[in-house]
Amino acid sequence: MDNDQVILQQSVDEIRHTFKSGVTRSVEWRKTQLRAIRKLVDEKEDVIFKILQTELGKHSVESYRDEIGVIKKSVDHALSSIDQWMSPKKGRLPLLFFPASRKILSEPLGVVLIVGSWNFPITLTLDPLIGAISAGNTVVLKPSELAPNCASFLANILPVYLDSKAIKVIEGGPEVSNQLLQYKWDKIFFTGSTKVGKIVMAAAAKHLTPVTLELGGKSPVIFDSLPVSDMKVATKRIAGGKWGSCSGQCCIGVDYLLVEQKFASTLIEQLKKTISKFYGDDVKNLRNLTKIVNKFHFDRLRNLLEVPAVAKCIVHGGSFDDTNLLIEPTILLNPPLDADIMNEEIFGPLLPIITMENIEESIDFINSKPKPLALYAFTKNENLKKRILDETSSGSVTFSDTLVQFVCDDLPFGGVGQSGFGKYHGKYSFDTFSHEKAVLERTFYFELEPRHPPWNDFKLEFLRLAYSYNYVGLVLLLLGLKKP
Repeated sequence: MDNDQVILQQSVDEIRHTFKSGVTRSVEWRKTQLRAIRKLVDEKEDVIFKILQTELGKHSVESYRDEIGVIKKSVDHALSSIDQWMSPKKGRLPLLFFPASRKILSEPLGVVLIVGSWNFPITLTLDPLIGAISAGNTVVLKPSELAPNCASFLANILPVYLDSKAIKVIEGGPEVSNQLLQYKWDKIFFTGSTKVGKIVMAAAAKHLTPVTLELGGKSPVIFDSLPVSDMKVATKRIAGGKWGSCSGQCCIGVDYLLVEQKFASTLIEQLKKTISKFYGDDVKNLRNLTKIVNKFHFDRLRNLLEVPAVAKCIVHGGSFDDTNLLIEPTILLNPPLDADIMNEEIFGPLLPIITMENIEESIDFINSKPKPLALYAFTKNENLKKRILDETSSGSVTFSDTLVQFVCDDLPFGGVGQSGFGKYHGKYSFDTFSHEKAVLERTFYFELEPRHPPWNDFKLEFLRLAYSYNYVGLVLLLLGLKKP
């Protein structure tokens, strides 16, 4: 075992020991750690701005909207709610259990591994951490190596603010991740690609470890006929959902758009105007647009676009800045449906628009593909809304907007099918990292004799009535007014 493995083993052993000590179960410990996260993002806001600008080219406003602000909001929500979340849930029992009482206790799962993602390197590491801490767990946090400056920042700063015996940050690449997956965890929370998610799930299966997988997929927009004033608002929200959040490198970002043929040209022209206003017209002078994370993903996106049959479908954009790893916001009209751009998650600033004769056809189109993490629809047609909800499956559905569902703590966030499973945010984060333990307490004052041998017809009839909660029948049976 080399030195790095020794350190890793010691870190896991220490947080396991800390959890066994019981210190993390107290509400005081949990609140102290949550306040420390709040203090960290308050005091290091400018540092985080600079790191995200260097790492991904994010403007400070985008960084606050998508990263710092999200964490502050999540911490404040947890601090205001944690006493209620931790309180035992009480409730009534069927009369058949009399005399008895019941309650449900939320207890921490134990030692948790959280693997973050590079596209939102603060949010997608600290937000799950808030849930794990709120639930009383100890945590190993593995930031993405594709955002190395953010990973180093978290590794260096979290021990200064948080309980370093209960929360560890481990840096490293795939080799370190593979080593971490060999340990027995009480929960694994992973955000990333479907490909790696399968590896995580396979490793977790060896120990029957529960997992939450926050993956992705091709999140569509259904765009129906709208008045001009509404269309202007809608195109702003679509542009923000496609290009305005990490240049489309976002798991719930708009992947492609479905619209009726007769409205396509009007929509494209309005999108072009919005792009010009938000991001500029020249790839060398783009503004408010983050860069592609690395050369590998830059080349991957270029390859998607430079297929001849795809390239001829470009109606806006299509230029590349190799030096700064920037790709101009790009719109394609009706690329081949068998092309990679229509079958792989794009995760970049390329927007295919697919036209159809009738917008109702969008239901079948979406259902022909794996279930997406998010589905967006811009329509005032209540029947179409109902069909979308009734006939499609996705992690979430948002009408008349994009991305905003992510910042709502009162809605669960998570996928379905290949877009992942499990959910978090707000109380859902607390529940994800908790076990709800059922507690039933009875007395010795009353014994239900028909549950015990020797068996007879009376006891069989008694149990039939009892399991159907037919209390009138039970009374009649006991009084001899009803025959077995």
